[in-house]
Amino acid sequence: MTLLAGDGPVLVVAPHPDDEVLGAGGTIARLAAMGRQVHAAIVTRGREEIFGAAQIDTVCREAEAAHAHLGVARTHWLGFPAAELAEQPHGALNGALSALVQALAPSLVLAPHPGDIHLDHQLSFLSSLVACRPHQPAYPAMVAAYETLSETNWNAPYLTPPFVPNLFVDISGDALERKLEAFRLFESQCRRAPHERAPESLRALATLRGATIHRPAAEGFVLVRLVV
Repeated sequence: MTLLAGDGPVLVVAPHPDDEVLGAGGTIARLAAMGRQVHAAIVTRGREEIFGAAQIDTVCREAEAAHAHLGVARTHWLGFPAAELAEQPHGALNGALSALVQALAPSLVLAPHPGDIHLDHQLSFLSSLVACRPHQPAYPAMVAAYETLSETNWNAPYLTPPFVPNLFVDISGDALERKLEAFRLFESQCRRAPHERAPESLRALATLRGATIHRPAAEGFVLVRLVV
């Protein structure tokens, strides 16, 4: 069984808008092209007093456009405050993601890597695992963690969990181009190379992951659980 196998819904958990595109945009494009129903759960939303209403609205519109370009069936906005997940009751996020998993019954869940430097990413990963616990009547057969440039790559070596992919998705050709086009739709988040949030950097990472498996381009994941 591979990450692309199966026919059930897919849930991609993103701590912030654009994490899902940075980490799994090519995989989302491939899954959607295969007819899979892909859902994106955006955990947080910026607070107006910090980010401003205009910036928040801009990012939301960019996310919707990027998701439409990739073929995402629906975007779920959970609305927790960005950069403040640690100040929220952990049970609230557990409950929100658990309710979504029960409602969608995804066969595959993709979550951010627990070694990411951003605490929102770490807590989103932990709550994703709570939501996917296998003691439920129905639970995802596969859970995997993706890497997010500008978060995963800045962790502390030997002190935080490293991202060592053991699962790869070939995104050569159209899937990679759709990922890069989707990220460019996040105009407010794009940066100039060599910044990690530059399309050129995303292409370089895809080339590196692809070379690992002798493919032109790939996205890497850490397999958390697979039930067959």
